[in-house]
Amino acid sequence: MTTVDASRFRAVMAAVCAPVTVVTTTGAAGPRGATVSSFTSLSLDPPLVSVAFDRRSALLAEILATGRFGVNLLGQGQDDLAVRFATRGADRFGDPTTWFTDHGLPRLRDAAGWVACNLDRVVEAGDHLLLFGLVTDLGRADLPPLVYAHRTFGTHSRFAERPRPLITDQIAACAR
Repeated sequence: MTTVDASRFRAVMAAVCAPVTVVTTTGAAGPRGATVSSFTSLSLDPPLVSVAFDRRSALLAEILATGRFGVNLLGQGQDDLAVRFATRGADRFGDPTTWFTDHGLPRLRDAAGWVACNLDRVVEAGDHLLLFGLVTDLGRADLPPLVYAHRTFGTHSRFAERPRPLITDQIAACAR
């Protein structure tokens, strides 16, 4: 089998626009979390998502032990949270991070979206494990998503600029 050079693979994959999330769980030592960009929706029936972790990840070990995890979908302008949760040794849940417990999982207060999951299955994938999560709860805020590509944060769309009808127009339309 022919394989490609790891540095070339990394360089090409850096061009792929990826969502920026903070995956969390609560273990014996309290809340745990890490920045993860390998997140995607997987199935509507049943509602499943997937997220991949390096086999050496301490957060992965906690998720495997608890069987539950939360996914905080970060919004535009939340790159500080992404960096904090990606930095080794950082006090990730200390000030200025604002968070609370939702369905027994750490949830970041101002995240653009939230998905609570029970671990459904684990698939071996090279140096990573791919986790499938059965969605047990979710929510969203009306914020543009934070994405990562070419080793920089941004947003992919003009989400914040889209036209929004006035609530009175929507109510009138429903009354017709």
